[in-house]
Amino acid sequence: MNIPVKGASTKESTGTRLRDLPFMDLYVRIDDGGRGQARFRSPGRDYTNNWSRVLPDQYRSESMTIAGQLLNNIDNPDSSYEYDGMRFRQSYQRLANGQGWVILRRISSRVPSLEELAFAPHICDHLRRLGQRDGLILISGPTGHGKTTTSFALLADFLKRFGGVGITVEDPVEYMLDGPVGDYGYCYQVQVDKDEDWATPLKRALRWTPRYMLVGEVRSPRAAEQILRAATTGHLVITTIHAGSVEESFMGLMHLAEQSIGHAANYMLAQGLTAAWHQTLNSTGPYLRYVFTDENNNGDPVRSLIRENKIGMINSYIHRQAARMDMQRGVDPTKGKRV
Repeated sequence: MNIPVKGASTKESTGTRLRDLPFMDLYVRIDDGGRGQARFRSPGRDYTNNWSRVLPDQYRSESMTIAGQLLNNIDNPDSSYEYDGMRFRQSYQRLANGQGWVILRRISSRVPSLEELAFAPHICDHLRRLGQRDGLILISGPTGHGKTTTSFALLADFLKRFGGVGITVEDPVEYMLDGPVGDYGYCYQVQVDKDEDWATPLKRALRWTPRYMLVGEVRSPRAAEQILRAATTGHLVITTIHAGSVEESFMGLMHLAEQSIGHAANYMLAQGLTAAWHQTLNSTGPYLRYVFTDENNNGDPVRSLIRENKIGMINSYIHRQAARMDMQRGVDPTKGKRV
């Protein structure tokens, strides 16, 4: 997720350094030393800014420098990369035509606050209160719609407000949050080795008695099992998953976990679930379709539907919760106006 900059436009920066160019993604061919045309995408959220454009000539020498640095130095096709004070999430692909390309997703050097992410105030207040609970916060959405940014904003907010130990398990480490956070919080960040199963560092992390855990993405059955176990043993776990809806995120997580722990997966998810939302970004900020469970209530209807494997019926509760939260802040959900 990129924080909007006041005065920014869709026009390219007139600066002479690549870091002055407002961009989200940079596409660089590396097998030819960067002599081919590099391309970029702007950070804006309208369709025009989503276009892939040719990188202006003034940045060509830097794109060639990047290509030269990366050529023959990619041990892990998905890793992090730093250049001229900028941090990137890097992904390498060899194409069908034999060309080798990397995409560099620009990562902000600072973890933003929830307010900076432009959540509606009543949603922001509700999200930060989750830091007082245990369980699982599951964030789904398309690629590039701010799931990781929201995860880190939540973790940083929880550590500042409530203190305790936080551990992140990532591949690669993205936002830098290592060290003291606020007066009573401390964060440790774990980089998953490219050949290591995610479940192993997750299991080790539990021995550090963390109050909060952030898992970069659910990727394997054993990792899904460890996430659910952590969420049901007194920790608050924040994780992300690629899915098209809240319901699909539940089904995806249960499908992975079932491969490791069988039919107990839906019972563990029902017990551990604290909140889930599907997040998309537009020009005004994040849009969430969300569901929250009642604390210490095993009879919560969402938990019951998960236990009974009736995920499709959760949709009605998502609409009810949204309407109830609108009414609580004085908005008529039928008209979208304050009452």
